[in-house]
Amino acid sequence: MLRRFAAIVLILPALAACQQTPASGGTYSTGGDTADDPCARVVSAIGYAGLLLGPEGSEQEQDFEDALLGRLSEVRGITLQYGSRLPASLSPAVRTVQTATEGLARADVPRRRQVALLKRYRAAAGQITTGCT
Repeated sequence: MLRRFAAIVLILPALAACQQTPASGGTYSTGGDTADDPCARVVSAIGYAGLLLGPEGSEQEQDFEDALLGRLSEVRGITLQYGSRLPASLSPAVRTVQTATEGLARADVPRRRQVALLKRYRAAAGQITTGCT
């Protein structure tokens, strides 16, 4: 009995340390720091998602696998967190990326809609990448 009690007492601090608090105050991505360069964060996320995208113009053949949906979800989160700090001239492209990835990050979106959103995403993501360099 005493051993069980001792084990529980030793485990409780470890369990408490594992507790995660929900995102608050516009924190949508992991590993971010408010001092991070917004262009670097957004362009990096776009590039990371791009590694799973087929060549531009082949959107109709794109496999919308879970890994891609996850990366596009990360682009959405990073754009929500850092997009307002990008140059003002990129605001329309940021809004397009945010709305396109809202649908692209979900598996229940019909394929035809995914293809259309991917085309919009690519154009806006390209504008952000060009505008940030």
